[in-house]
Formats: sequence, structure tokens, C-alpha cells
Amino acid sequence: MRNDPEVQRACEMYQLGLPRSPVAGRSGELLGSSTGSSLEFQEYREYLPGDDIRHLDWAAYARSDQLMVRLYREEVSPRVEILLDTSRSMATGRLKQKVARQLATLFALLAGALGSRASVFVVGDERPARALPDNEPDSLTDIPFEAKATLADLLADGSLALRRRSVRIVISDLLFPHSPESVSRRLADGASTLWVLQLLTAWESAPTPEGARHLVDVETGESADLLINEATIAVYKQRLRRLQDEWSRHCRRLHATFVTLVADHGLDALCRGPLGQAGVLVAG
Repeated sequence: MRNDPEVQRACEMYQLGLPRSPVAGRSGELLGSSTGSSLEFQEYREYLPGDDIRHLDWAAYARSDQLMVRLYREEVSPRVEILLDTSRSMATGRLKQKVARQLATLFALLAGALGSRASVFVVGDERPARALPDNEPDSLTDIPFEAKATLADLLADGSLALRRRSVRIVISDLLFPHSPESVSRRLADGASTLWVLQLLTAWESAPTPEGARHLVDVETGESADLLINEATIAVYKQRLRRLQDEWSRHCRRLHATFVTLVADHGLDALCRGPLGQAGVLVAG
């Protein structure tokens, strides 16, 4: 997937919008642009009241008779964890699968470009969830979207071995029975940053009347006859908005970010639009 022209173009144009403050005081590997507590020296400046006296450079004081402090580049979270939902509903539409893989690959490559370690967790039927090798997202091309288990299932039974103080990125349609409050809390537990990206097809986001249809649930195999008219669509949209509102509300409470993406818009438009507006991506 790293050779995908759209992914390559996005890698050249964007960086991850990672936090610019130290994560719980721990030393990390990924460095930001402002000053903090990393061990990488950045520059000197004159001492100001309130500065940490441990950063005073006494040799510089002896030479110039001025109190100078050493400034260091700030540290941010050293690990990025990408949770890719591979359940069957993620296979509804070729573009949905393609964009899901592109997003996971893009985030892994952008994390690596900043010196971070990135792991892509395949959220499916395997217990525990399989993590692809750090910064090696190429095998995503061969991963099928056919799992019966959901993200909520794996979180509930502890099958996701997530690390504390990591940046967590979730790629899922969230179209499975679950409690947004419970799932969001589990996802946010111990994370320094949480981004929840709901990926839908255009039809899932805004369905159109189709008349009488025989529908089969790709997750459970259950079927039903349904008249897809304006009234049915209105009920569906109401439920979808309720789900999105709940996710948005709970994410705000957890200082996390929730974004809905429509796969049909394509990777470039998603990067320029909702991902950039939410601060998940920033211009490089």
C-alpha cells in the first residue's frame, strides 16, 4: 500500500497532528517543534524568573556573566497504535475497503516519518488481535474484511494489547451493536491521544430510496424484507445521527476526536477536508 500514488501524495503533503506537550512526563522518541523536557538540546536563551534552574548553564554564565538556560525540544508520545476494523461491514463497497487500507497505511508511514513507532492492529476474529510489524503496513493489502467479531468484542475480552501513553487511531464504521460510552472509555483508557474515525460509504451516510428489497446482514447473516422509502430512510438517518452524536459527545468528554468520513470522497478529499479540519492531519 505504500506504493499507492494517493498515499504517497498524502505522505508528501501532511504530517500527523500529534500533541505538542509531554505525555505524562515520560521520555519519548518523537520530538515536537517547541521546547520541553527531551534530551535533545535545541538552543540557549537568557534566564527568566520561573525557569527550571536545573537547565542553567553555569559554564555560559562564567564566560558571559549572564544567566543562560538550555532549551530542549519537547517530547510527544512515542507510539502510534492504529486499530483497523476488519469486520464484514467494512467490506460493503470496494472504495470503503480501499480507503480503510489507505488510511491505516498513511498513518503508519506518517508516524514513521516523524521517528515514531507505529503498529497496525487487525481488529478481527484472531485472539489476541494481531499487530502488524512496526512501520511495515504493506501486508495490509492482503488482509480480508470478513471478521465476525467487532471492536467492542475485542475490547470487552481484553484481546487488544494496547500500550499506555500511546496515540490511538481507530478506523471503523462503528455499525455494530455497542455502547459508544463504554467503547470510547475503553479505547481512551491509558491513551495520550484518541482519534476515532468513522468510515462510511456514501449510501450508508445518506441512503436513497430503493423500493422493496431483500436485505442480508453481512455480520450475522440474518435477512429481512424491507421497503426502502423516504420514511424508512428518515428513521435510519435519525438512528445514525444519534449514534454519531453519542460518539461525538463522549469523545469530547474524554478529550478525544471523533470524525465521520465518507469513503466515496477519496483519500485526497478526506485529508484536505475532515481530517485536516479536525487536526488529525496538518500540512507538512
